Amino acid sequence: MGAGLAAIGAGLAVVGAGMGIGQIGGKAMEGISRQPSAAGDIRTNMIVAAALVEGAALFAIVVALLVALV
Repeated sequence: MGAGLAAIGAGLAVVGAGMGIGQIGGKAMEGISRQPSAAGDIRTNMIVAAALVEGAALFAIVVALLVALV
């Protein structure tokens, strides 16, 4: 039972992270299209934000694996 719930939790974490990174990328492209001169700053902030979202997703997957295996 614990392994199944952990798998569902890991899957939800990955789906949430994918949606979040998609939103970040889409809004960054929208911002760059509105103000091309700020493309470098927007791109840098986008990469940092995507890394934070991905880090949270990896943390959730590790917790789900610990729940499943322990």
